[in-house]
Amino acid sequence: MKSREGNRSYNPFRGYTDWLYDYRTLATLSVVAVCLGVLTVKGGLSTGVLVLVGLAALPTVYAMMMFPFFGILCLIILAYFLFFIFRMGVNFPLGTVLDGMQAFLLLSLIISHKKRPDWSIFRGPVSVMILVWVGYNLLQVINPAAESRLAWVYTVRTVAVITLMYYVFVYYIRTLEQVRILLVLWLTLSLVAALYAYRQEYLGFPDSEMATLESDPLNVSLLFIDGHWRKYSIFSDPVEFSYNMVLGCLLCIVLLLGPIPKWMKVLLVPVLVFMGHSMLFSGTRGAYVLVPAALVMLAILKFSKQIMIGAILATFFFVALIFIPTSNPSIARFQTAFRPGDDASYNVRKMNQARIKPYILSHPMGGGLGATGMWGVRFAPYSYLANFPPDSGYVRVAVELGWIGLFLFCILMYIFLSTGIDQYYRIRNPELKMYCLAMILVLFALNIGNFPQEALVQYPNNILFYLAIALIQVCYRLDKSDLCYDR
Repeated sequence: MKSREGNRSYNPFRGYTDWLYDYRTLATLSVVAVCLGVLTVKGGLSTGVLVLVGLAALPTVYAMMMFPFFGILCLIILAYFLFFIFRMGVNFPLGTVLDGMQAFLLLSLIISHKKRPDWSIFRGPVSVMILVWVGYNLLQVINPAAESRLAWVYTVRTVAVITLMYYVFVYYIRTLEQVRILLVLWLTLSLVAALYAYRQEYLGFPDSEMATLESDPLNVSLLFIDGHWRKYSIFSDPVEFSYNMVLGCLLCIVLLLGPIPKWMKVLLVPVLVFMGHSMLFSGTRGAYVLVPAALVMLAILKFSKQIMIGAILATFFFVALIFIPTSNPSIARFQTAFRPGDDASYNVRKMNQARIKPYILSHPMGGGLGATGMWGVRFAPYSYLANFPPDSGYVRVAVELGWIGLFLFCILMYIFLSTGIDQYYRIRNPELKMYCLAMILVLFALNIGNFPQEALVQYPNNILFYLAIALIQVCYRLDKSDLCYDR
């Protein structure tokens, strides 16, 4: 396009991009590029990555404070890639950065709430029960049975802060367009994780990852099963990876049944296949049961002739997959998930749970937050619970927070699901109804998965859990306020 001034090309952004052509800007960018290259060559890839992170830190923090929804997107992205970045050799406390991002978002919520009060986010059974749960975890600091207060300090900062993120999500997710963006981001990141698992399965682990795996005998014993490595993709472990694939599959299934354009459904089918197949690479038997269980809940909530036909066909497929003879190690491990009596690890878990039951009954408030696992070994290595393997989210709650904490936790999960189901039937807009149903299935699957494994303690699934709870409330609020379409 030619401008009126003659032969010069017309630039519609003239005046906004002139600074790019200034010699001082070009000189500065050139110096920065050269310095970054030199630092990367001298200090390695991790140094270059740290410099880039440092350059992006200040504008990112500013953007998170001024545009909190952008901060939510950044939080989810970093939660997905946290352990992948660690494995790249970046020696930087990114976990603390993630905690800081959550703290900034909570601070932004406090500031925004003073300017624009909205006390409705603290009302209702879900909000009230979350406050009760956080309060009980804070009360654990005075638990007389706790062996270490430092273990509580290190644990409560993740438990309480992540739980409070529910209020951030409910407050700042305000439009249907934002809900769509979040779900597209969720599916995109899960697809990236599935594709990286394919890379690990068929091309092998990168040299750096393989060296890390083989350097620790415990990793070998846990991840090398029957001559086959369990895959974890970009996550911390195979359990986290497989559960995330389950959530992605459930999102795809609900969207395929919903009122979306046909071209989107065509795109979702291969995504569903990739996620479902890559889940088998993890070798996590607890995850294999979640999709069929969630489909039963789907058939109950969305009862129709088509759904029942689909449920029957899915049942035949799973039954055939369970009993078909195979030499494939992934499918063989899938089949054992439906025969827990033949699973040695399941029997060990049952023995551990029977052994710890008297302790739970005699300690109403449990042994204190962080009493088991990494923090228990670090701060109270000689305590009774330090080396106890909970192997279950519910067992961990019972051991650390006592039968009182387990009772509150079960009430919490019941309220999440019952409120979500009630609001699902109240929502009128078909699109919002579809999103609400998807989030109910996510919560249902994670609750079931929290029994054989710990489903709610690691990134990104712990963030996605509270995001799902918040999205149910957001969808109901948008429908109730007649804000079903963007304006």
